[in-house]
Amino acid sequence: MLEIAGYAVAVLMTAVAIWRILGGDDAKRRSLWGCFFGFAIALWTKTEYVRYVLNHSQITDAAVLLKHYSAGVAIFAIMYYIVAVYGPLDPNGVMARAVRVSRFIQRVATKTALAALILMTVMFFTIVDRAQPSDKFVSDHAGQWGATAYMTTFYIYLGSASAICLYQWALAFRREDRKLLRTGLGMMAFAMLLGVLYSFGRMFAMWYWLADPPTHTFAYDFDAGTEAMQQLLFVFFALGVSIPATEQGFIRMRSWVALARLYPMWRELMLAFPNIPMDAPHSLREELTRRDIDANLQLDRWLHDIADAVEKLRHYVPDGLLEAARESTGSGPAAQAQWIKAALAAKEKGVPEGPVAAFEQQAAADQDGEVAWARRVAKAYTKTDVDQSLTLLATAGVPA
Repeated sequence: MLEIAGYAVAVLMTAVAIWRILGGDDAKRRSLWGCFFGFAIALWTKTEYVRYVLNHSQITDAAVLLKHYSAGVAIFAIMYYIVAVYGPLDPNGVMARAVRVSRFIQRVATKTALAALILMTVMFFTIVDRAQPSDKFVSDHAGQWGATAYMTTFYIYLGSASAICLYQWALAFRREDRKLLRTGLGMMAFAMLLGVLYSFGRMFAMWYWLADPPTHTFAYDFDAGTEAMQQLLFVFFALGVSIPATEQGFIRMRSWVALARLYPMWRELMLAFPNIPMDAPHSLREELTRRDIDANLQLDRWLHDIADAVEKLRHYVPDGLLEAARESTGSGPAAQAQWIKAALAAKEKGVPEGPVAAFEQQAAADQDGEVAWARRVAKAYTKTDVDQSLTLLATAGVPA
């Protein structure tokens, strides 16, 4: 069961790494996907088949060394991620204690990472007993001073990184008010707590076994128990990092849906006033797959574009058009949609500009309210045909 869980966790970490790679290439994202990618490799080297093949290769126990190399890279990446997130000064230019700690640890990690990996490599090929390929490295080398020294170097590095992440994410958890982000930070902090217990618990056990070697059964059970703890660690870590991103994903999805609903009306208005948008309208697919602008920002820009176009349309129609639209459909989004369609028709007919006409302005407390109203107008707009617009114009006194 533990071996099956190992494959499942390795697949999970690989999937999250790929997701993060596709998510962007700024410094924070590179550090985070580098962390996931390193840990994904480390987890695959711990799976039964990969572990067996590597450990029985020309370099005995190669899975152990590769696992620690990739985990070391992941630790290095997460140190950079921590500094990228918590490193900036506050608005007053004061460096908080948490920031000072982050920067100090990152500097130390940078200077010691390569030295630690070199030292581990030397010890691996010199003092670690590798006469026989191991299956579970810790339990198979219980009571051996060479393996204990080797693993101590790695566990100090891993445990220290886990401790600083625990410190930062626990502080962020206490300060955060948003529920989903707070939940994610709590899960990440708990994962790092497991990381501290895993690293230093294993290290202390191996040193104790130098004085009092355990039975193979006890050492194997201890190895399996702490291995299960580490798998749980990675599950909580992956879920914790993903939850805040999932919240942003839902926000982005709502923006995409709103953009798709607004697109027909927005496009016709922008074609009528090509000087309003920053870029000429493209196809719906191209607009929804743009990577140069966030979907929520694009939605906000479209709302402003539509509002600007409506203001310009008010110069092409008489005041009576609004009343005619209300008499035709009643007040609300349907009347506004008919007014917009009819005003566009008037502009296309070549009606000269005149005084500003009355228009039904809808007050909204926030962007969500504004989007909801605009979507209702856009839905009604798609159901309004040209004949209705021409009839409405004639009713308002605009000559055919």
